[in-house]
Amino acid sequence: MQTAIDPTEVAKFNAIARNYWDPNGPMRALHQINPLRIDFTEAQYPLEGAQVLDVGTGGGLAAEALARRGAQVTAIDASPEMLSTAKLHAAGEGLEIGYVQASAEEWAAGHAGLYDVVTCFEMIEHVPHPEQTLAALASLVRPGGSLVISTINRTPKAYLGAVLAAEYILGWVPKGTHDYVRFLKPSEIAASLRPAGLRIEALEGVVLHPLYQQFSRSTADLNINYQLAARRPE
Repeated sequence: MQTAIDPTEVAKFNAIARNYWDPNGPMRALHQINPLRIDFTEAQYPLEGAQVLDVGTGGGLAAEALARRGAQVTAIDASPEMLSTAKLHAAGEGLEIGYVQASAEEWAAGHAGLYDVVTCFEMIEHVPHPEQTLAALASLVRPGGSLVISTINRTPKAYLGAVLAAEYILGWVPKGTHDYVRFLKPSEIAASLRPAGLRIEALEGVVLHPLYQQFSRSTADLNINYQLAARRPE
């Protein structure tokens, strides 16, 4: 198996872990988008009592939101600094979340087919071999369960919005966070999931409204951020 983790990407996120939970800090956009991600996820599978795995959890923003919806959450990440941040914050909030340092591929080797829901938010564009990672994510989903992925489309508009604007003009994320050539089109993700037995159930965009500096879900605009849900048949 090819290396599942890019050390350069891990170093990037180690460096911003300290300010992860600042809603006006380097993860500002992620804080704003997170409720939309969780609502989309719960629309695919009821979270109350569900066994959920959050892959690429970072500092635990999605993991905590999933746990607050009643899910039993395990969360993995490759960044030790992010995981330290996640564990400390969850303890302060009184939330029980199982945080483990691991890649999707490593975790899949011993936990295939165990989860009602697997989430992977804003991570797949940071791995060196996305097809391999997508296969691992799919293998973790039990029959009848769902995989939910959010990422950035590979379009000219995404380059302007998610790289130039977000990193160099608005300063929402640190410069160099994203590499345009690693962005994936929805069709590319779907093509990797079909051989693993998952079928696409839902696809929608997340759109920024510049005047209000807020995001909303959109079924029409997938040009920058989008979220995709796939299900493993019973």
